Amino acid sequence: MTALRLVVAGSPEAAVPALELLAATEHEIVRVITRPPAPLGRKRVMTPTPVARAAERLGLAVLEAKRLTEIVPELLDLDVDLGVIVAYGGLVREPLLSWPRLGWINLHFSLLPRWRGAAPVQHAVIAGDEVTGATVFQLTPGLDEGDWFAQLVEPVGAHRTAGALLEQLSHAGAQLTARVVGDLAAGTAVARPQEGAVTLAPKLVRDDARIRWGEPVEAVHARIRGVTPEPGAFTTTGDGAIVKVHDAAPARDARPLPPGTLALEAGRTLVGTGSSPLELLRVQPAGRAAMAAADWARGLDPAALPVFA
Repeated sequence: MTALRLVVAGSPEAAVPALELLAATEHEIVRVITRPPAPLGRKRVMTPTPVARAAERLGLAVLEAKRLTEIVPELLDLDVDLGVIVAYGGLVREPLLSWPRLGWINLHFSLLPRWRGAAPVQHAVIAGDEVTGATVFQLTPGLDEGDWFAQLVEPVGAHRTAGALLEQLSHAGAQLTARVVGDLAAGTAVARPQEGAVTLAPKLVRDDARIRWGEPVEAVHARIRGVTPEPGAFTTTGDGAIVKVHDAAPARDARPLPPGTLALEAGRTLVGTGSSPLELLRVQPAGRAAMAAADWARGLDPAALPVFA
């Protein structure tokens, strides 16, 4: 097998395992491409991406760009066999798309063609999918449309958040990516056309994280898990105060409650949904730190409990 010269593009934590694993192979990573530092936290401190920090730790050369079009000349000067992209956050267009000898492969965290787009794991959880997975496919001009080389299947689970599921997929997907790179180097990789119904997974916006209490409890729970940790599930009280919901679970053996109605019963903090109640486990009232829902509930007036909207 011939060692390949690679360029790896990625930005978030989910791309780090693939970068680390490829760096440990016989292949040479000639450049790492990532997005520039961004302001994070309350103090808005300019912070490098997780991929940038990992590349520095590994001693790899880095190019930072919001869009690949910003660094076309720098890239075209490089002799590269294969581009590998994992959640970079930008599109690859010509002349870069056909620049590497073997083109680009993309690690996407879904079972393509289901959930093409920027937020596949979140949408899979919100939709109540029983399984999801990861796909390594050949990058083409269309959105996540290329033929695929390898897939893996991962159960979503009844309680995992999108964040926890993505972490699991990032490690399993790194192994999948390294395997495909090895197959391409050996000339044994086989690509297959995508088959099945196409669904789209656009980037989540704030309103996607608003809890819809009129939905059945399973859908409410799935939405909370699907937007955790980002953008973070929230609801509002009658006076407009925001309460974030970090953790919850369908309540067992609880009497029905009208949607959005809060009740404190037997040490549980319950909220009505379109079916059976949901138990709040960890919440964050506006202007305060996250806390156990039971601790928050003890500070409420039992005679004037808020109704969520």
